[in-house]
Amino acid sequence: MSLRHTANDIGLSPNGKALDSDSSIVGVRVPQAQSFIPRMIARDFLHYRTICFGAKQIAMMADEKSPARISHRLFATSCSEMGIKMKILLTAVNSKYIHSNLAVYSLKAYHDAHSDRKDTVELAEYTINQLQEEIIKDIYKKQPDVLAFSCYIWNIEMIHRMICELKKILPDTDIWLGGPEVSYDAKEVLKNHPQIKGVMIGEGEQTFCELAACYENFDENCEKELLKVRQICFRSQTGEIVATPYRELMNMDELPFVYQDMRVFEHKIIYYESSRGCPFGCSYCLSSVSRSVRFRSLPLVFAELQIFLDAKVPQVKFVDRTFNCNHERTLALLHFLRTHDNGVTNFHFEVAADLLNEAELAEIAAMREGLVQLEIGVQSTNLQTIEAIDRTMNLEKLKKVVASVHSVGNVHQHLDLIAGLPYENLERFEQSFNDVYNMQPDQLQLGFLKVLKGSKMYQNAKEYGIVYIDTAPYEVLYTKWISYADVLTLKAVEEMVELYYNSRQYVQSLTYLREFFDTPYAMFAYLADYYEKNGLFAVKHSRMTRYQHFYDAAKLRIMQVQKAPDSADFSGTQAESGCEKTKDMQMEAQLELFTELLIFDLYERENLKTRPPFAPDLQPYKNVIREMAVVYAMPKTAHFELLSERTLQKAGISVDLPERESQKQTGRPDSPNRRIWTAFDYEKRSCLDYGAAVYLLAFADTAGDKKQ
Repeated sequence: MSLRHTANDIGLSPNGKALDSDSSIVGVRVPQAQSFIPRMIARDFLHYRTICFGAKQIAMMADEKSPARISHRLFATSCSEMGIKMKILLTAVNSKYIHSNLAVYSLKAYHDAHSDRKDTVELAEYTINQLQEEIIKDIYKKQPDVLAFSCYIWNIEMIHRMICELKKILPDTDIWLGGPEVSYDAKEVLKNHPQIKGVMIGEGEQTFCELAACYENFDENCEKELLKVRQICFRSQTGEIVATPYRELMNMDELPFVYQDMRVFEHKIIYYESSRGCPFGCSYCLSSVSRSVRFRSLPLVFAELQIFLDAKVPQVKFVDRTFNCNHERTLALLHFLRTHDNGVTNFHFEVAADLLNEAELAEIAAMREGLVQLEIGVQSTNLQTIEAIDRTMNLEKLKKVVASVHSVGNVHQHLDLIAGLPYENLERFEQSFNDVYNMQPDQLQLGFLKVLKGSKMYQNAKEYGIVYIDTAPYEVLYTKWISYADVLTLKAVEEMVELYYNSRQYVQSLTYLREFFDTPYAMFAYLADYYEKNGLFAVKHSRMTRYQHFYDAAKLRIMQVQKAPDSADFSGTQAESGCEKTKDMQMEAQLELFTELLIFDLYERENLKTRPPFAPDLQPYKNVIREMAVVYAMPKTAHFELLSERTLQKAGISVDLPERESQKQTGRPDSPNRRIWTAFDYEKRSCLDYGAAVYLLAFADTAGDKKQ
């Protein structure tokens, strides 16, 4: 039962008037009576067990000097005995269903550990993909007395829209905001949004606990109590916006562990915090504001990581801004994860690659494939840009570390770039893109500068001529160095990178297609241009049509390269005509190789029911395939494909079959075009890219592969 909705249940009209036992009005509304009715209800219900109140009694309760007045602590106790409780709803609006909001869980856990009223705070999680009306309806049904939202750039606009409507249907509910999106301009937030009661600024655990106590105690002097809560900004009863002093930063070991019941987080990504703050001062990042780092003690961290390992959760993402900023601590954590590996859980870190030393790299190299993955922020390879954004980075050391990790092949590496930074025009950004692409990351995230309130970049935006969107996510539109047209070009390139590179569904075919372009950037720009000219950006595509579009674009490019004259004085002579025939043959061979590599990519990921149009028909080989499945004991889900030896070698697979030795002994000629029966086993997949295990079974001419 929520406190706000007990009046009708025990004889009070919603406007504060008292009703007699026959439900007729016997009293008149007294100023401020509503503030004191709860205490009266608790006293009279408990002591007299009656539902009959008169105006005189209400007046007595409203009178500060009345001997009948009871303390807020007595009332809180009485309400608890009656089953009446204050309801404070901590609300998260996540970007995806699989995400969980560590902040609201941490606030609740800290509150429950330091309050004797553990049942007053409840959690509600939604996503930005849900209908706004559905979220509003659900919150309304929960009938909170206090509603608190966790605010980030991905949800702030939706939250602003929702609180306008929520205040209409829950007029007596106090609405509070917290999080990085409202911490740096709290007064402006309150000025622009009269529906909001207040803002919790910065680190929130202690602040929320004290704020909740002001409401839980039902103190008529709540506003005076709010003044004692540090690090909040709120609207007083007179409309004045009041800000309280900042508090000292917390000891990280004082934070409770929020994952006591792992069942709550089933099918969710687990976020874990072993440190707060960052030692670096990158001007685009909010973590650089304090320039301090606090660590959770290692024994505590080890014990909590073991809980994840015992539960065999799929993935744990550390939210530490720079996981490896302390060498001794980093080495200890890496060693713990390696020696306590459960064979299932993956750990994700954001690291400064140029800080990783030989001992740390040795620990990483000794790990199981897929145990950890590294996110590495490069942002730019332009040294002038790096200096302008106050970033500390040894680019050459970073390249060596990325290459070292890549050479072992057991760790997924995710490298980041930011477009729109100072001193980087489109041409120079292309160079940064090519530099990072050539490092061969497993994922390359092409992001765009976001001018965050509170950051140094926000303060220097005018100096750099940075114009950005007024609303979240405050993304760059143009700068002194890059135009809006350039930004649109990079947006299209970004989409191609996400689709054809980061998906890891076109690894071999994309690598081969790269040979037909001068630079990696030129290849993705070509794909973006192909999509634009054919109107493909505005259309939703199935996976199969994506493969078909890629095949068509690549085929066109291969034809363009082969048909292009070698020199400006091409005259079409007979000799040159012979060259044209040679080119045609080369083009056919190249198209055939690309097609097989694309088929390899497709079936390495999934055994599709529908055969792609560019793939040869395998129906004539169905009996051979059935026999091979038995002979080689392949699972029913396996797929069999005929691929040339050249294609398999291009895909990095060594062809070492028994038939090869017997062929050498008999002196039979060998050919790179010999076809090999290849099996894709989807029950055995890579931990890094989820690709199926690939087995070479037999040369086609020794497998009894007559069409049947």
